[in-house]
Amino acid sequence: MIGLYALALMEREGPVYGYVVGARIRERTQGAWAPGAGAVYPALEGLSERGLAVAATRGRRKEFRITPRGRAVLRRIRAEARGDRSALPDLTVLWAEIAGERAPGPHLLRRLRRTLDGIEGLLEGGGLDAADRASLRERALAELEVARLRWSPSGDRGARRPARRAA
Repeated sequence: MIGLYALALMEREGPVYGYVVGARIRERTQGAWAPGAGAVYPALEGLSERGLAVAATRGRRKEFRITPRGRAVLRRIRAEARGDRSALPDLTVLWAEIAGERAPGPHLLRRLRRTLDGIEGLLEGGGLDAADRASLRERALAELEVARLRWSPSGDRGARRPARRAA
């Protein structure tokens, strides 16, 4: 996670130092996760070893910059996030096993609860303007309604997902 976030940060802000990556993660998670140098620098070095970033020494600091290969990885991940399910494998079953579950259902429900809590946090003033909050609320409710219709006892299979819009 640290490495992938670092790639996104490099793409958005340019070259980064390890301290900046840790500080941004701490900032974005509101202090819930504050990885130290012992976690951040190995992740950055791993990106460099895999050709996803290049390192350059600037004085006493090591600066990391994203490579074209790193950008390709981000494109692939973003395709998955937009719903192109063929872009990356679904690792739900593996995560369920790591969490100690015999089946993925409980893990998926916890993930759903966390996602809904995250949406609620954004809707309650988590840095979105009024138009973005309204759009998020509308899209989330539409997704929930589609699921409700698909799972209803009458099995309304005619229910379709709302059209995807750019995030």
